[in-house]
Amino acid sequence: MDNAAGPEDTREKQGEQMPPFTVRDCVLVALATGHRAQNLRELRNGLLAIDLESIYYHFWARLLRPRFDEPEYNNDFAAWAHRALDEKALAERLSVVNPADFPNLEALRQELVEIIEDRLDESPYVPWTQADKQFYFISSQIVIFDTGVQAASPRELATFLPIISPGSIYYHFIDAHRRSPEHVDDFSAWLSGCGERYDLLKTKIQSVDPYFSSLWELRRIIAAYFAEYFSGVQ
Repeated sequence: MDNAAGPEDTREKQGEQMPPFTVRDCVLVALATGHRAQNLRELRNGLLAIDLESIYYHFWARLLRPRFDEPEYNNDFAAWAHRALDEKALAERLSVVNPADFPNLEALRQELVEIIEDRLDESPYVPWTQADKQFYFISSQIVIFDTGVQAASPRELATFLPIISPGSIYYHFIDAHRRSPEHVDDFSAWLSGCGERYDLLKTKIQSVDPYFSSLWELRRIIAAYFAEYFSGVQ
């Protein structure tokens, strides 16, 4: 076999003709919706009334919010059910709901409503909390920044991944699923245009479940997959 082309084979050269991968950063700006709940029935009613963007916020924004301890639950609905309503069993049922398993936010909304309605049907008593512990439905707007960092090839992107910000991971790996027609992360979408040789790397990245990891852990995993791939490429 002729290896005269050197380390950059034809497919990688073809990939270099793709537009560079532009690394962006982001923050989420929280927005009040005017909806709130003091008991479980009001939470159910609020879920039916609010914009889907609020459901997205209460599942995913925790990844970007500053926190000083390890959260016991993975979404705001589960955390409130436990801390404000003292409904541990309900909190556990809500906590295992993985938004990545649903085709869209409307399907996720219906799952939450069904779980809460099942709990309401189990007892004539409607769990309440104190007025100062009400659940406030929050929405958000994403603000995007250009970092000035670009990668001309997957190999170059591999050198940037260990040091890009958690906000960049959120934008390119979490938020990207909503922006992409194929509902995939930006790394995989870009690799798709860089040649079939990256299909295995792309598959590994798409196998990562983003919901039960921190942004720092997601960055470590993705960077490790890139590093592992290029450690075997001569």
